[in-house]
Amino acid sequence: MSDDTVSTEPVPPSGGVRWRRFAVSLAAAGVGAAGMVLLTAQGVLGAQFAISGMPFVVTADKLDGTGFEQFATLDQMIEDSPNQGDTGGQVVVLVSAIDKAELTNLCQSINLGGMYMKLTAGTGGKPVTARTMVVDSDEISGNASFQSIDIGQDASTLDKVPGVRGNPGVFGQQADKVTITGLRQNNYATTAAVFTLPNLRMSFSSEGC
Repeated sequence: MSDDTVSTEPVPPSGGVRWRRFAVSLAAAGVGAAGMVLLTAQGVLGAQFAISGMPFVVTADKLDGTGFEQFATLDQMIEDSPNQGDTGGQVVVLVSAIDKAELTNLCQSINLGGMYMKLTAGTGGKPVTARTMVVDSDEISGNASFQSIDIGQDASTLDKVPGVRGNPGVFGQQADKVTITGLRQNNYATTAAVFTLPNLRMSFSSEGC
């Protein structure tokens, strides 16, 4: 599978499957999101937090990953979060987990209302590297290729990223390797056991990524 566009645009319910039932199935068997999962890499990293509910954009010219998993789950905000809107404090997200990742020309920005907080790294031939990186997104786009991909696997049986699995009965997929060029994500959370950012620069800007 090469040069395919990865997208998580919502698909209208069909065949009698109700959205509420889908959301319940994600939450029914415990927790499995990036902010709600026990990560294992070079020791044990406990990453459990409530999301702010403010999405942030991440782009990269290229992502190379070894050990790849994807599945859906629910992220939770704090009780009565000012950002919950009509969501009830829950956001359905696609979890993308990579055991070893490299990102070239990484950019991350968050809209603060009139200005952006912007981070860049991985420039000058020195890519960003990460171990056990787990990202929660509601939209992903780019040109993707996979090696040895399994599609439709039960998310609770995924094993390409140590310690990261979804809930029983949830659709999942995994691959030995993934490459995405022109990557763009709308994210709610990111965790990593190790995150190295060469040529890091953070600033406020009038433009996002």
